[in-house]
Amino acid sequence: MTISHANPTPLSSLEHQIQLRRAVIASTIGTAIEWYDFFLYSTVTGLVFAKLFFPHSDPWVGTLEAFAIYAVGFAARPVGAAIFGHYGDRIGRKSTLIATLLLMGVATFAVALVPTYQSIGVWGAVILTILRFIQGVGVGGEWGGSVLMSMEWARSDKTRGLIASWPQFGVPCGLFLANLAVLAFSQMSGEQFLAWGWRIPFALSLILVGVGLYIRLGILETPVFTRLVAEQKIERAPMLAVLIEHPKEILLSAFARMSEQAPFYIFTAFIFSYGIGSLKVSRDFLLTAVLAASVLSFVSIPVFGHLSDQIGRKTMYMIGAAVTGVFGFIYFGMLNTGSEPIIFLAIFLSLVPHDMQYGPQAALIAESFTGRLRYSGASLGYQLASVIAGGPAPLIATWLYKTYQSATAVALYIAACAVITLIATALMTDYTGKDISGEYKMQ
Repeated sequence: MTISHANPTPLSSLEHQIQLRRAVIASTIGTAIEWYDFFLYSTVTGLVFAKLFFPHSDPWVGTLEAFAIYAVGFAARPVGAAIFGHYGDRIGRKSTLIATLLLMGVATFAVALVPTYQSIGVWGAVILTILRFIQGVGVGGEWGGSVLMSMEWARSDKTRGLIASWPQFGVPCGLFLANLAVLAFSQMSGEQFLAWGWRIPFALSLILVGVGLYIRLGILETPVFTRLVAEQKIERAPMLAVLIEHPKEILLSAFARMSEQAPFYIFTAFIFSYGIGSLKVSRDFLLTAVLAASVLSFVSIPVFGHLSDQIGRKTMYMIGAAVTGVFGFIYFGMLNTGSEPIIFLAIFLSLVPHDMQYGPQAALIAESFTGRLRYSGASLGYQLASVIAGGPAPLIATWLYKTYQSATAVALYIAACAVITLIATALMTDYTGKDISGEYKMQ
């Protein structure tokens, strides 16, 4: 059964602009909250989970085990993309986004209540794994809807890169909030933070979810989906249809994300275990540096999204991939100087090559799919990368460093990801400036 979302009367130009603004704000704030939840787990993993849930393991082995649970969230993201992509193309973008926000919020709050190894043994890690999986399902369905909620309200084909970049802006916002929360509560004594202080940021997510729900309930369905409903072009099984009609676009979207996603989680998650264990810098120093990097992304993501409207989506994206491949060597070279100002600068600049890709990425991927299958196709392509790139990245980086005792091995891994991205992106079609308002695939 398809739910009708037809608006009762056509919107005036002013009303359309107001709805576009509301959709962008709702998407960005809601996405920031979801990523706060997801990144909070990432940050705490490198700081305390190995000690609390794997206390009898060697420190590096415990870190590997903690990052293995961390990776479960990424494995779950394509599952979320499949589930919520189906409903996003069947019942609408708005309803689906409300569901993903609720799912993520409840799972994150529950992490605050998980007993440690000392209380219930290995079952603490088991519960943590289940909750991490639920988190992954929630965030897996979030991205496609938040991007489409903004992009499908855009009237001009020449501003989609900028408009679609605003939900991407939710990522550094979430990263900033997560690191700020951990930094704030880590000011208590080390024993207090390990015992219960780390739980408070997870519990606070329930308040943020309430704010996000209030905002998202006040927006209208997108004009593109409303038109699809009115023209009775809703697909009965959109996920199956997109797999049949657009397998190439799905795979290219996933591989195009290699040099964006894998380095991002090295720069924002692996850095905590590497910085504390090898560089011997403090937890608060690292948290502050990542906070600064996320603030820089507030500016760079929309800037590069806008630039993609000017020079082309693929061009901007491939420049970013090439810069990332080189930057990995510069990054670890700066870290290994041991100088705190240089380490801080390396972390501060680390997300700029990522943002060169992340700014135009939403439009690049979403434009590749027809309107009636866009939520399913864009979500699946985007989230499959979490299995091959984001989830394994801290795990692979930790293993490479432990095996070869050299950060150069990690930099080579980043460079290899960049090569894969350059090839995949070169094979994609650039739809910059082309119409996407209908159900048809762009020509």
